[in-house]
Amino acid sequence: MNCFVQINSTNKAKNDIDTLMSQMGFKDLAVHGLGKGKIEVFFRKLFSAFNLLFTLNEGDILLMQYPFKKFFDLYCIIAHWKKAETVTLIHDLGTFRRKKLSASKEIKRLNHSDHIIAHNGAMKEWLEQNGTKCPICCLDIFDYLSDTEPQVHEHHSPYTNIAYAGGLYARKNSFLYDAGKALNGCKLNIYGRGDLDETRFNDNVVCHGRIASDQFIGTVNDDWGLVWDGDTVNSCGGTWGNYLRYNNPHKTSFYLRAGLPVIVWKQSAMAPFITSNKLGIAVESLTEIPSIVSTMTESDYKTIKANVTEMKEKLQSGYFFKKAWEAATGK
Repeated sequence: MNCFVQINSTNKAKNDIDTLMSQMGFKDLAVHGLGKGKIEVFFRKLFSAFNLLFTLNEGDILLMQYPFKKFFDLYCIIAHWKKAETVTLIHDLGTFRRKKLSASKEIKRLNHSDHIIAHNGAMKEWLEQNGTKCPICCLDIFDYLSDTEPQVHEHHSPYTNIAYAGGLYARKNSFLYDAGKALNGCKLNIYGRGDLDETRFNDNVVCHGRIASDQFIGTVNDDWGLVWDGDTVNSCGGTWGNYLRYNNPHKTSFYLRAGLPVIVWKQSAMAPFITSNKLGIAVESLTEIPSIVSTMTESDYKTIKANVTEMKEKLQSGYFFKKAWEAATGK
């Protein structure tokens, strides 16, 4: 039996995986009915750990979504005691994102698992180089589930309207202060809120405030979605920018699900996937974008849009999780 523990996270990617597992017939072994606050979640995870002692059986496979604070090791130990296997799907690595774990501590924790689903080849290589012992397969990109479908818009050359969606925080994306100048000739539409000073943005940067994800998917009419983090337009630097070398930003899936071709950093882990599938373009610096998008032919853009439409359907169907699950378990 394939099993999981549903925690009702505020994380969209984790909730989508929960939904896909339910659709695939996985058995939910969580204890429910304790509320959604931090204390309630703590006790739900604790009680669910005890529940594993009575519900897991020999030969079962338990999928863990990582990070799974405080109880990851315990769940793995119980599963092995019950002669069940564990598969760990990584969402974030604390070594990079919040720097609260050393690489050695993170690897020691992950080595409790029997199989790991990493984001991509770069993350897999990092895990292996730092001592991960169990087999690792790759997700390639996160699926994205939504009941909303993008509207069909006619896009005409020049393809210079660019969307940037997400939280707007100095620690993560202060590059936006210089993005308007770097993207001279393009219009940058920003969707989100945070602590950035919007008065410092260039005239060709338009702030639309925060909108719900499904509303964005159903209404956005830009030509591209930008995936970029850090404090400079010339590369993705700092803690958040460097993390792009290893992770699959959920924002990439979000844009594609909304029907938008994407622009990514050439040194990011997502760049090979985007370019090989012809889903957008990869650049070293934001300053490269205006000349590329303004001179793109209608035929080339329509080819990219057609590929994005096909990819959108795969993301909605859970194609990449299902493929990774089969690779991890052989089932």
